[in-house]
Amino acid sequence: MTTTVPTTTLPTLTDAASALRRRETTATELVEQAIAAADAADGDIGVYLARFDDRARAAAARADEKFAAGLPLGPLEGIPLGIKDILAHSHGPTTAQSLVLDPAWGASIGDCAVVRRLERAGAIVTGKTTTMEFAIGAPDPDKPFPVPRNAWDTTRWAGGSSSGSGSGVAAGMFCGAIGTDTAGSIRIPAAFNGITGLKPTFGRVPKSGVVPLGYTLDHVGPMARSAADCAVMLAAVAGFDGSDPYSSRTPIDDYAGALTGDLRGVTIGVDDLERYATGGIDPAQPALFGAALEALRAAGAKVVPIEVPMYQELTAIDFVVMLAEAHAYHRQTLRTRWSDYGRATRIILAGGAGIGGPDYVQAQRVRRIAQQRMAELLDTVDLVVTPTGHLGAPALDTMDPLDPLGVLPSLHTPYWNPLGNPTLAVPIGLSSEGTPLSMSLSGSPFAEAAVLRAGDAFQRRTGHHTQIPATVERGGAR
Repeated sequence: MTTTVPTTTLPTLTDAASALRRRETTATELVEQAIAAADAADGDIGVYLARFDDRARAAAARADEKFAAGLPLGPLEGIPLGIKDILAHSHGPTTAQSLVLDPAWGASIGDCAVVRRLERAGAIVTGKTTTMEFAIGAPDPDKPFPVPRNAWDTTRWAGGSSSGSGSGVAAGMFCGAIGTDTAGSIRIPAAFNGITGLKPTFGRVPKSGVVPLGYTLDHVGPMARSAADCAVMLAAVAGFDGSDPYSSRTPIDDYAGALTGDLRGVTIGVDDLERYATGGIDPAQPALFGAALEALRAAGAKVVPIEVPMYQELTAIDFVVMLAEAHAYHRQTLRTRWSDYGRATRIILAGGAGIGGPDYVQAQRVRRIAQQRMAELLDTVDLVVTPTGHLGAPALDTMDPLDPLGVLPSLHTPYWNPLGNPTLAVPIGLSSEGTPLSMSLSGSPFAEAAVLRAGDAFQRRTGHHTQIPATVERGGAR
């Protein structure tokens, strides 16, 4: 038995914003479409931990009054967005999809910096979206939370940890969403659900009021249908905030203005990373990746082969640093509330106890060397393109909670977190199993405008980001 995603799907964020300003739709209509999509499919997909339907309807009515009165409008005025439930929001509890997090933590913060900026820009937050527990681990059906499922095939994983943010955009439950990324948690669910996700430069978007996982690795960023959508969202949330000690004072760019559709004069270095795809390569992936490179050439880019530096070292560094920093945060509650954590989460977090101070220091030393080598590479090319991964979303029944990192061998997202460079994941077509595949575009620190320009130029010549899953299988794998 199947349930059909509503045929009147939400437009892309940029199309919705244009339609609102042309008075071709209303914020109320957009919010009602979002609510209808959630009513139809959320029970199957597991997008929301909390829905703010009444609040969203009231916010939409206020936005429509502003449009009717000709009042000044924010860039996201009337746009429905989802928020990953590790970001504090005063309207609902922040749980991190865990029994462990004290509700007083979120209540003491109210709205985190990113939520404040989004709502000042006019966005309508429709609810808090599912995540892997504390932004790490794997689904645990033994805990009282939804199991996030893929919008294209509910027998498969939505990806983590920004799970509901990814599947909710794909299923039309909001025009965009906020995710976080410590080892790929924006880019993996974006890739698996056929949408676009941006990990900005470390420090570009403030992460105060966000439950930490890896203090020096965590990034906050947008997830939406297109690179153009991500550009609008990034402009609303980027910039220095004194409440985040890692926040950068580097000025933000005109991200939307950078989207020319033209890549003439841009040199793109390509590494297919096939030698590191130890989990396998989908039969359709090489041809799809090759076609994506041809689209970049058609936009005017010069495409040249490269080898990314220190791939294995950086992937290892990401896990060493993440586990050490996460264990420091969770050490006391792991001792006192072990069984309240999900199985996969406690296994991963406890692994951090085995990382000593010398290991952590050495990882940070090698990390700086790798950052320098990437900077040297980016002196010779403007952007780096790789596969986001070589496989589509795995089946949920193949995921082992005792081996929660077993889904990662053919995913290439952890490489970029220790570097901190901006990385955009964009869909490139469907795998041999009918699930989305993705490529990544990365640039120099704080060069989000260049990365988004390339992603947008690619998407102007392809339609993969506009594909919408027609149906989802009710009930998932059994």
